[in-house]
Amino acid sequence: MYAVIQTGGKQYRVANGDVITVEKLEGEAGSTLSIAPVLMLNDGKDTQVGTPIVEGAAVTAEVVEQARGKKIVVFKKKRRQGYQRTHGHRQEQTVLRVVDVTGKARAPAKKANRAAPEADEVPTEAKAKPAAKKAASTTKKSVSKKPAAKKAASTARKSASKKPAAKKAAGTAKKSASKKPAAKKPANKKSGADKE
Repeated sequence: MYAVIQTGGKQYRVANGDVITVEKLEGEAGSTLSIAPVLMLNDGKDTQVGTPIVEGAAVTAEVVEQARGKKIVVFKKKRRQGYQRTHGHRQEQTVLRVVDVTGKARAPAKKANRAAPEADEVPTEAKAKPAAKKAASTTKKSVSKKPAAKKAASTARKSASKKPAAKKAAGTAKKSASKKPAAKKPANKKSGADKE
């Protein structure tokens, strides 16, 4: 039998008798702890996966010792600035021995096929509620709409600010006229007698 537990932001697969090192937990050496949450449980025949946790499952562990992890060197430097710092860090850890992994037997799945209530069984309050909601929503919509007079005034202002169509047509006619190439004049060929 094994379980997947979560502690210190990490997940661990544990079974009876396992020794694991986790992030620091409160407790002295020799004391027992109950670790939660249990995310998955396997009893050798059946696997229960939690949604997100398995209800009724528990993992009991004994604290072996409170220790510190391996030293990590933290070095900072800014080049060409004469700045460098060296620090060390040792993470606080707890060594645990798993004593017991227990889980509650899975209950048989319930059938979701419930008979729908008949029309006679539905209370009158339930029937009245949708009508009341609908009436409330229509009143909100009518309040939020602009009055017709304001709407007409705003459209009139927009149309007044635009150029009249006659001016636009005249402007485009001028542009098109200026774009036409001028007719070429025939070149006068002078005869040799004219030159003298």
